[in-house]
Amino acid sequence: MILHISSPDEWAADQERGEIRPDSLDAVGFVHCSDPGSVHLPANLFHAGRTDLLLLVVDPAGLPVKWEPGDPEHPTGVWFPHVYGPIPVDSVVRVLDFPPGDDGVLRLPTTF
Repeated sequence: MILHISSPDEWAADQERGEIRPDSLDAVGFVHCSDPGSVHLPANLFHAGRTDLLLLVVDPAGLPVKWEPGDPEHPTGVWFPHVYGPIPVDSVVRVLDFPPGDDGVLRLPTTF
C-alpha cells in the first residue's frame, strides 16, 4: 500500500470527481505519495502545524507508480512512490485521520 496526504475538502472533491487529481499532477506530472515508513518525512516538511489532514491508503495495483528520490532529496536517500496519472478513488482502501501528536509531530497513525 502507498499513502497520499489529503484534507477533508480535497478528499470530498476527489470523491465527487472520481479521482485524486491534486495540483501537483499538472505542476510536476505526478501525484505525491509515500510508504508507511516515510510518510512522516513529507508530512512534517510540508504540512507542519496542520490538524486537518487525512491519510489515504491506496492500493497501487494497476497504477503508473515510479519510485524516485524526493525533492529535495532526503539525506538518507529514501525514495517515494510517485503516481504518474490521476488515482481512481476506487483505489483508496482506507481513509485515516492524520492528526499530529501532542508534540505537534505528524506520525503514521497507530491504527494503520
